Amino acid sequence: MKLKIALAFAALVVAPSVALAGGDAAKGKKVFNKCKACHFVDKEKNKVGPYLKGVIGRKAGSVEGFKYSKAMKAKGEEGLVWTEETIAQYLKAPKKFIPKNKMAFAGLKKDEDIADVIAYIKEMSAK
Repeated sequence: MKLKIALAFAALVVAPSVALAGGDAAKGKKVFNKCKACHFVDKEKNKVGPYLKGVIGRKAGSVEGFKYSKAMKAKGEEGLVWTEETIAQYLKAPKKFIPKNKMAFAGLKKDEDIADVIAYIKEMSAK
C-alpha cells in the first residue's frame, strides 16, 4: 500500500516536468506574441517588463536596471529562482503565484501553451 502511494505521488511530481519537456519552440514563438509587447527574449534589454533571455536559473527580481514590484523583489530575496516549473506556475496565474506583482497579464490557460513558451524561451536564450 505504501509503495502504491509513493508511486502515485512520484507520478504527480514528475508529470509537470514531462509536460514541460514536451514543449514545441515553434508553437511557443506564436504564443509568445502575447508577451513580446512587454518582454524581449532574444536580447538583454528591458521593455515594460524585464528581458527574458537567460531567465531560467535566474533569481526572481534580479535583472539590473528593471524596476520590480516590492512583491517580486521579496520573492527573489526569499530565494525564488526561475526554473521551468516556477515559470510554468507563474505563467498559469501570475497574480496568484506572486500576489501584488505588477505584471498585468492574466496568464496562459493551456498547459500546452505554457510548455511551448518555455521551450521557446529556452531556445532563444541558447542563441
